[in-house]
Amino acid sequence: MERIDKICSHPLWTDSIHQIALLEKERAFCRHGVSHLLDVARIAWIENLESELQLPKDMVYAAALLHDIGRHRQYLDNIPHHEASAQIAADILPDAGFDDAEQAVILNAIRMHRGKDTADTGNIGNSVKIGYNGIREMQNDLTELIRHADKKSRMCALCPAIHSCNWDNEKKNMRIEI
Repeated sequence: MERIDKICSHPLWTDSIHQIALLEKERAFCRHGVSHLLDVARIAWIENLESELQLPKDMVYAAALLHDIGRHRQYLDNIPHHEASAQIAADILPDAGFDDAEQAVILNAIRMHRGKDTADTGNIGNSVKIGYNGIREMQNDLTELIRHADKKSRMCALCPAIHSCNWDNEKKNMRIEI
C-alpha cells in the first residue's frame, strides 16, 4: 500500500513514534507504539471484512496508524492525544496522497476514537451513508472500527499493571474475542 508506506516514512510520523517510545520507555501501562498501531489496524481491517463495510484498506490502516500519533504531545504539552493526533495527521495525510474527502473521514475517526464505545452495541454498519468519491461510504463506520479495535487490541487480563490501571473494570478487556 503505497500511501501507507508514505505515512510510515513521513518525518512527522517517524519523529512522533520515536518520541512516544522514549516517553513511554518506563510506562507500566499500555504503550502506543508501532505494535499497538498495527494491532488496531489489523483488528479494524478484519472487522471491516467481517461486517462487509467495504471501507478501503488504506483508509482503515491510515486511521489506525495515526490515531495515537499525538500521544507525545499529550505527555509534553498536555494536549489531549486525539486532538494532537488529528493535528499531526492533517499534515501527513495530504503528503501521503489522500484527497480532501478521504482526509475528512480519517480525521473524524482519529478525533472521535476516544468517545463512548458504541461499537460493542452492534452499531458497526448501521451508520448514515454518505457519498465518498463514488464509493459507498459510511462516515461513522471508520470511527467505530478504530474505536472498537483500539479497545480490543488491549489484553488487560494479562497485563501486569491491571490492578493499578485507571480504566474502569467494565472497560477492561478481560477475554480474547473471536
